[in-house]
Amino acid sequence: MKKIAIFADVQNIYYTTRDAYGRQFNYRKLWQQISSEGEIVSATAYAIHRGDDKQLKFQDALKHIGFTVKLKPYIQRSDGSAKGDWDVGIAIDVMDVSKDVDTVVLLSGDGDFDLLLEKVKNDYGVSAEVYGVPALTANSLINAANIYHPIEEDLLL
Repeated sequence: MKKIAIFADVQNIYYTTRDAYGRQFNYRKLWQQISSEGEIVSATAYAIHRGDDKQLKFQDALKHIGFTVKLKPYIQRSDGSAKGDWDVGIAIDVMDVSKDVDTVVLLSGDGDFDLLLEKVKNDYGVSAEVYGVPALTANSLINAANIYHPIEEDLLL
């Protein structure tokens, strides 16, 4: 049975599914789909902590499904812009886990991860799969993946 690690860029998935479909992503359905392909040995969801009740309930739901939830504080800059980026944290965790799994599954459309996927494929021989909204996923990320899974109606709430 193949060993699978999942890495979910929660902010990216939230905004891309909202912008493309006006709906939310179904993490439970994703879990069922991936677990039918092998053993999920690691699953991490990377999110921003704002402390509101709706977000806390969502994070609890992710934990109940089986995800470890990693949080960073929400930072509001004085110019009104906001910061909350997990790219480096995701990259470190993918590198750490890749030597122990057969498949890395990344939920994101962020093209910054293309080099990461190329590196873990070449250095560790893992299969890299990406789930992303077709219109909002970087072509470079799609091309870096062994398998690209478009997020469409069947993975939405």
